Amino acid sequence: MDDAFHVYDTTLRDGAQQEGLNLSVQDKLAIARQLDGLGVGYIEGGWPGANPKDTEFFRRAREELHLEHAQLAAFGSTRRAGSSAADDPLVAALRESGAGVVTLVAKSHDRHVELALRTTLEENLAMVRDTVSHLCAEGLRVFLDAEHFFDGYRANRAYALEVLRTAAEAGADVVALCDTNGGMLPGWISDVVRDVVDTTGVRVGIHCHNDTGCAVANTLAAVEAGATHVQGTLNGYGERTGNADLVNVVANLQLKLHRPVLPEGLLGEATRIAHAVAEVTNVPPAARQPYVGTSAFAHKAGLHASAIKVDPGLYQHLDPAEVGNDMRLLVSDMAGRASIELKGRELGFDLTGPDNDRALVDRVTARVKQLESRGYTFEAADASFELLLVEEVEGQRPSYFDVESWRVITETRPSDEAISEATVKLMAGGARVVVTGEGNGPVNALDHALRQAIEQLYPEVGKFQLIDYKVRILDQGHGTDAITRVLIETSDGESSWVTVGCGANVVEASWFALLDGLTFGLRRRSPAPRQQAPQR
Repeated sequence: MDDAFHVYDTTLRDGAQQEGLNLSVQDKLAIARQLDGLGVGYIEGGWPGANPKDTEFFRRAREELHLEHAQLAAFGSTRRAGSSAADDPLVAALRESGAGVVTLVAKSHDRHVELALRTTLEENLAMVRDTVSHLCAEGLRVFLDAEHFFDGYRANRAYALEVLRTAAEAGADVVALCDTNGGMLPGWISDVVRDVVDTTGVRVGIHCHNDTGCAVANTLAAVEAGATHVQGTLNGYGERTGNADLVNVVANLQLKLHRPVLPEGLLGEATRIAHAVAEVTNVPPAARQPYVGTSAFAHKAGLHASAIKVDPGLYQHLDPAEVGNDMRLLVSDMAGRASIELKGRELGFDLTGPDNDRALVDRVTARVKQLESRGYTFEAADASFELLLVEEVEGQRPSYFDVESWRVITETRPSDEAISEATVKLMAGGARVVVTGEGNGPVNALDHALRQAIEQLYPEVGKFQLIDYKVRILDQGHGTDAITRVLIETSDGESSWVTVGCGANVVEASWFALLDGLTFGLRRRSPAPRQQAPQR
């Protein structure tokens, strides 16, 4: 690992302080493996001794965590006032953690020393000196996080700089300047970091929070001013508004500033890893997240699509493959011919070939605009759009069954749960089928009845599962009489697809989305409708 520049991840410690985020030891081990796959240099595992879960993490990491690129770092604080580092139990926990690197947090703001630590400025310096030198003597590499550094620098520059000098003289390899309250702006960061580098000569790192929305920009400003150690969290997790998003930091450093800070080829794993970690944390990934969000390279306007047909670089700042992402064309009422042509190509339909005339694309475009005026959206419902496209290209909609009617009854009794019952009547394989199904709510009952009605002819529907369900009330001024839009995501265990339905109420809208979901899944597995059930 190149020691000239450090990429230091603190997702497992600082990121875990995010509201609503609660990581088990197993979660932390899983995330650490993903971070190692991104190629970060250091993974801060937590605070052993202060947190039983973190103590357990380090114990298990010795046997279960086999890192290829990263080193594990243990986080802790300087010794307590009036004691010695050798006798401090929390310092002992750092020694015994098994980590080769220790990151110590120390006060660098004079008011915090006097009001929070309730000690003198001289004793705080002694605490830094004693703890750093003790851990270095034990064979550990020490980094120092200078907490509230920028605020402390403004309040008492001489003392804030003296904390850094003391740590470096005691053996700390890096002193990370922390914008703990997240209130700095890039120009301010540059001025302070440049002054620290020029005045003290210490190796400087940077740790930024995002309270001004500038955490990534502040981190980059610090690097350009001389910092050679960057700290951040995956997906920008962290307390309040979060920390600097480490993927954004390294992507900007490598792709914009041409500084190769990760091992070759690993930045292309960024999107996969960011989404995999989001699954572990159970925090939905932000669609608009730079570089790795699902909307990061999504194009909606017809004007953009026309240009992208000529050269994708005309409306993209880089090739999304460099961070493992993809370009997406969104079909909407803003779409023009180019958007429809590109989206069709993405789905496997050549709408610009010699066998397709201009009228076909015009029909699809007009139909999309007309449906969206009624409340439909195809931006996130590729499966429904593909069915629409098939209908226009082939002249008919894929049909595996013909629905005669459906109804739902929900019954509730005092002191008992409500029960929904759905009846579906349809024709499938030349036979009329009438099925009644029960469920936890009307949509669930409809789903059960519809599957039961066709499962003998199409047993593959047994593998289909609804994995997500979203409801949006349109024209809300109409209250309970408003149009309802439903998005349903269905999975067959191997992949998933999203369909959309609109109606005068949530049950009707759900029914249309259910029909599209089953039809799309069957088309994937059964190109032609069956006339009889397959032999078992």
